[in-house]
Amino acid sequence: MSEPGNGDLIGSGWAFPGQITPGGSVRLVQGGEEIDAALRMILTTAPGERVMRPDFGCAMWEQVFAPVNANTLGLIEQSVREAVTRWEPRVELELVSAQPEGDGSRISIDIAYRVKATNDHRNLVYPFYVIPQEEPAP
Repeated sequence: MSEPGNGDLIGSGWAFPGQITPGGSVRLVQGGEEIDAALRMILTTAPGERVMRPDFGCAMWEQVFAPVNANTLGLIEQSVREAVTRWEPRVELELVSAQPEGDGSRISIDIAYRVKATNDHRNLVYPFYVIPQEEPAP
């Protein structure tokens, strides 16, 4: 959902994931929705995935096979902070918090941020799925 008037300050870009409109053109988003799309693109990209920009993305993907403990949660939070700070200059981070959910295969990452151009406070909850360690056979 776009915010009237904010598109000029924040800009516009492709929806993420990419979408085609019924008229056959690429769906564009603007305002806060464009920033949410940019953040999701950063978080869903592991460094090395983009051929022309191999350093783009978030290093939290290195933790997919790590045990879910305080150290891993801290590494995920740090990776998210570094990636968002580096790749999304339109926002100022206020909070990044990673908490395990359910059986330990899902980590909920809460990101609170402020859009610099509009002073709009927003948040994004990103689900990060990990592969739990198997228990040794008795």
